[in-house]
Amino acid sequence: MNDLFTKTDYSLYSNAMTFVRRPFVKDPTSCDADVVVLGVPLDMATSGRPGARMGPDAIRKASVNLAWEGKRFPWTFDLFKENKIIDSGDLVFDCGDTEDLTYRLELATGEILKSGKTLLALGGDHFITLPILRAYAKHHGEMALIHFDAHTDTYANGSRYDHGTMFYHAPNEGLISAKHSVQVGIRTEYDYDDHGFNVINALQANDMSVEEIVAQIKQTIGDKPVYITFDIDCLDPAFAPGTGTPVCGGLNTDKALKILRGLAGINVVGMDVVEVAPAYDQSDVTALAGATIALELLYVWASQSK
Repeated sequence: MNDLFTKTDYSLYSNAMTFVRRPFVKDPTSCDADVVVLGVPLDMATSGRPGARMGPDAIRKASVNLAWEGKRFPWTFDLFKENKIIDSGDLVFDCGDTEDLTYRLELATGEILKSGKTLLALGGDHFITLPILRAYAKHHGEMALIHFDAHTDTYANGSRYDHGTMFYHAPNEGLISAKHSVQVGIRTEYDYDDHGFNVINALQANDMSVEEIVAQIKQTIGDKPVYITFDIDCLDPAFAPGTGTPVCGGLNTDKALKILRGLAGINVVGMDVVEVAPAYDQSDVTALAGATIALELLYVWASQSK
């Protein structure tokens, strides 16, 4: 066959917009793969500025800047030579129907897990994590959560579909163990006396060493299966302006990436990157941060088999 149209092209602007140019497979249960990348273009649950529904597309486009490298610096193995990652495009759901989204996302996640694969979800607003966790808990039981965010998302006074209430519902539904979970980068109000989750707030995280943060996370999660969720507003707006609810005083990108690399070897079963809102971005810096963090999460996932 003439390879003029079939050869793999790693040039930055040749418009093969899957996540880091992974193969596109619409039905992820129909093929042999290790990880499925699934976009969830939702921002109906936002309480601030909308626009995160455009996040999956922006992350994928920014990820072409990472596709050329092969073995990702400073990791010592090539993720894509040892693992098959596919991109299944975006979840399709009825526009404006959050109940339909919730049902379809939980069902799709469950089918991916039953087919022997794991999931990297690209948001979309942070509400998407709740139906994903519901599917994961049916497969893995109660999990530990590592949650990077400016907000705890444990607020009880939100609506049924709200990107600030997922981690109020998740422990109450038995999906995650709050006492084995860690929230990193928090810098908004929460109930300090009766919170339940372990918190490394942004003031602490910016003063602690990466090694101290990683040690505290590992001690807290123990040997539970772990789901990692990264809200891009964990980063300071200087590093991630393109998000719906930016809060000054966050982590820088370098420290966040070093913390993730420090988690190599833990039992990661699932992961997501959420709240990239490209309408507020500058020079695609937030989308690139989201794509880079998503790729690091894949390396953290793969590192447990090393």
